[in-house]
Amino acid sequence: MENIILNQLSYPILTYTVFLPVAGALLLLFMRNAGLIRVTTLLTTVATFVISLPLLTNFDKTTYKMQFVERHEWIPSWGINYFIGIDGISVLFIFLTTMLSVLSVLVSWKAIENKAKEFHTAVLALEAGMLGVFVALDFFLFYIFWEAMLIPMFLLIGVWGGPQRVYAAIKFFLYTLVGSVLMLVGIVVLYFTAGGTLDILTLSSLQYPLQLQFWLFLAFFAAFAVKVPMFPFHTWLPDAHTEAPTAGSVILAGVLLKMGAYGFLRFSMPMFPDATRMFVKPIFILSVIGIIYGALVCLAQKDLKRLIAYSSVSHMGFVTLGIFALNAQGVEGGILQMVNHGIVTGALFLMIGMIYERTHTRVIADYGGFATVVPWYAGLFIILTFASIGLPGTNGFIGEFLILFGAFKAQKLYGVLAATGVILGAGYMLWLYQKVFWQTPDPDYGPSGRHPVRDLDLREVVTLAPLIILIFWIGFYPNVLLSYMHASVEHLLQDVNMSAYAGKETLIAQLKEIF
Repeated sequence: MENIILNQLSYPILTYTVFLPVAGALLLLFMRNAGLIRVTTLLTTVATFVISLPLLTNFDKTTYKMQFVERHEWIPSWGINYFIGIDGISVLFIFLTTMLSVLSVLVSWKAIENKAKEFHTAVLALEAGMLGVFVALDFFLFYIFWEAMLIPMFLLIGVWGGPQRVYAAIKFFLYTLVGSVLMLVGIVVLYFTAGGTLDILTLSSLQYPLQLQFWLFLAFFAAFAVKVPMFPFHTWLPDAHTEAPTAGSVILAGVLLKMGAYGFLRFSMPMFPDATRMFVKPIFILSVIGIIYGALVCLAQKDLKRLIAYSSVSHMGFVTLGIFALNAQGVEGGILQMVNHGIVTGALFLMIGMIYERTHTRVIADYGGFATVVPWYAGLFIILTFASIGLPGTNGFIGEFLILFGAFKAQKLYGVLAATGVILGAGYMLWLYQKVFWQTPDPDYGPSGRHPVRDLDLREVVTLAPLIILIFWIGFYPNVLLSYMHASVEHLLQDVNMSAYAGKETLIAQLKEIF
């Protein structure tokens, strides 16, 4: 009980937040009118977002303890409880998830005409699963939510995706399922090692032998590295992004990719601190490879969505680099960049979906001269381009600065190598902008062309506005988010740096202890 604060409010706010989308999805089953289905889904996501806001306003930033905790016996014979709560790390992802869910519904308003009921039911079910992952404090409950997310995302890609949707959906499902099964083995081992408990906080407070930590870290790593995705486990991502509908791409980039990094923070680091330090350099190497490789591959892309998908591989490489720097600047920068990536890349996928509705092509060579054809669209896109690059004054700058600061502090060489990813990122994003908006105009899409393209309408501007505001708000006042995570990150690093093997910096030295 010393690590939790029971619900500060008079109602179970986390339960309401997680299960309101489920209630909305069940309500959709009794509807037939497509317009009513869209309105009901939008109202459900807006209500979920509004209900979640008191989590931010009533959050105690001075403590690392779990807050708004709800705990009830569920299956007592197995030691399983309905146990949920949030800390300064997870609270930010509740906000991100509920906000992006609203925008995903808005951007799909006209795009989804086929099987509208099933689509919106899947979106609401996916939102509930994502929220559940971030609040679960019992491994059984966590694993249910973790696996439940797979089904609606699989359907979003496989039913409403592009021409290769079935291939992309099956590839996504198989990659994530294999990693999840290995994590399940690790959870079962923890259950018996700890004497029959699945309480995540209790399991995080125990000390495990180095040999056990080594194997459990690898089991959990399999699930989290695929989800990030880290190089070389990333190959499912470009296909999934390219084939997914716009809402699927936004949720995938904005929230699902964050769950791998969140898993490292919530489970791997506090439960396996010795193994965490042991794998710092290998993960640094994979992160730097991902940063540079993802950026270089972007320069060779011909498809808009595929380019942004590979950029996610590069950006998430920065996130894992910061997290495993194991210092306050790196970890906080990594968490902040997870939120930033959700905002910026989510917005980029929104804009690609909007222009695709008009042109029905994502081939970069098919565009040109759009700065004069759709000036509002071009103006907002350049803001997102600068945020993705990390221009000072945008949220991307703060996150990358903290990550690189932390990386330099931990390992200078990897900090220098990662910095080249910033340069490459500027190269492919500015190249993309020049090709789409400033190269020789395509006569088919000009004002007098065969397929004239209209500028953004009010619904689309309203959809993008919150993300544009957050880009500058976080860019100029980063402490608005950083203040939530200070206490939790400090406590996390204390546990990791008090590791019994904290003084042994090489993987080989620690492997000798194991074998």
